[in-house]
Amino acid sequence: MTEKLFYRNAYLWEADARVERVEKKDGKVRILLDRTVFYPEGGGQPSDRGVIAGEGFKITVEKVEGKDEIWHEGTLEGRLPEAGESVKLILDAEWRYENMRQHTGQHILSAVLKDIYDANTTGFQIFETYNKIEIDYSGELTWGLVLEAEKKANEVVWKNLPIEIEVYDELPEELMKKLRKELSEKVKPPIRIVSIPGVDVIPCGGTHVKRTGEVGIVKVVNFYRKSRKLWRIEFICGNRALEYLDELLADYWKALDEMPNKNRPLSERVVELKVEMKGLEEEKDGLRRELWRWKAKALLDSAEEINGVKVVSYVEDADMKDAQAFVVYLVDKNPGTVALVAGRNYVIFAKNRDVEGVSMNELLKRVLVEAGGGGGGSEVLARGGGFRLPPEEVLKKALEVLRASLQ
Repeated sequence: MTEKLFYRNAYLWEADARVERVEKKDGKVRILLDRTVFYPEGGGQPSDRGVIAGEGFKITVEKVEGKDEIWHEGTLEGRLPEAGESVKLILDAEWRYENMRQHTGQHILSAVLKDIYDANTTGFQIFETYNKIEIDYSGELTWGLVLEAEKKANEVVWKNLPIEIEVYDELPEELMKKLRKELSEKVKPPIRIVSIPGVDVIPCGGTHVKRTGEVGIVKVVNFYRKSRKLWRIEFICGNRALEYLDELLADYWKALDEMPNKNRPLSERVVELKVEMKGLEEEKDGLRRELWRWKAKALLDSAEEINGVKVVSYVEDADMKDAQAFVVYLVDKNPGTVALVAGRNYVIFAKNRDVEGVSMNELLKRVLVEAGGGGGGSEVLARGGGFRLPPEEVLKKALEVLRASLQ
């Protein structure tokens, strides 16, 4: 069993230890020690990072896992360590301390949500740039309700209350009554209880700061409904909150600076821009339809007529989406019309619904037999691609089949 020094002192950034076992796994090295300052991933808190160093080697620790036996996994520089050797453990102190602040901040926010909204926290996880909790709340969560909880959470932070940690083999009945939520059957002795006087009492295996003031700030950045009674709340504490807000404000001011009208608030500028864009889109759509009208007239003037059906056939430079929009417009607006269009690696066959005796899907199938590729469609519209022939040859084959069908 690995001795867990982080439970004795969560602020112990360095320590000595002895190697017990070493393994290689997927290009990494895994090492088991007699004791460790490295917290293993669990309870929503990520594992610690840092370095394990010995004579002639260094392991950059990237992952720590386990309960009784704690394994440290990372990248090895130098020789492979051996059992019995002494090593120096050096934590990434900033990473650990910020995780401690996030974890304690979560306890505070969860306790406040339970107190004012009777909402139990059902899940928690620390990520590199934010944290999330999931709460069981059947009502409608709003920014107003979230802000109220956030204010009360920060009041707890600013009171700078002590964080008390005690370990029990069996919880006294009086203490059981004080728990924020019932003790899970999964929790086995020794049971570690983390308390904030007058605020929270909860079993927890994570690392925490000594006083609530060290959390710095609790800032909710997002929330949304996951299911009928489950809400996710995203929040940040400590220096990570400042970094997040700095990035958010930098993005805000940069976005506002890009606007024609640079005055706050940004939301009003966005509404103005959307109105302008809508007008431009309407103008663009009008110009596009005018262009289509003239393009359709030119194509129909030079179209081949087969047994009373006008057949428009040409090679298109536009992409398939734009080409199809025009082709649909062409055949819909012009009765007795069939359009055969080939692009860089696609064809579109379409007809007006009044044209009888030919199916665009069947036409495409017969062309595919000779041109290769694939595709499909309906009676009035079919698309294909992946041909082994150039566009001009595909169109030639399509015209031959169409002439035979319309005769």
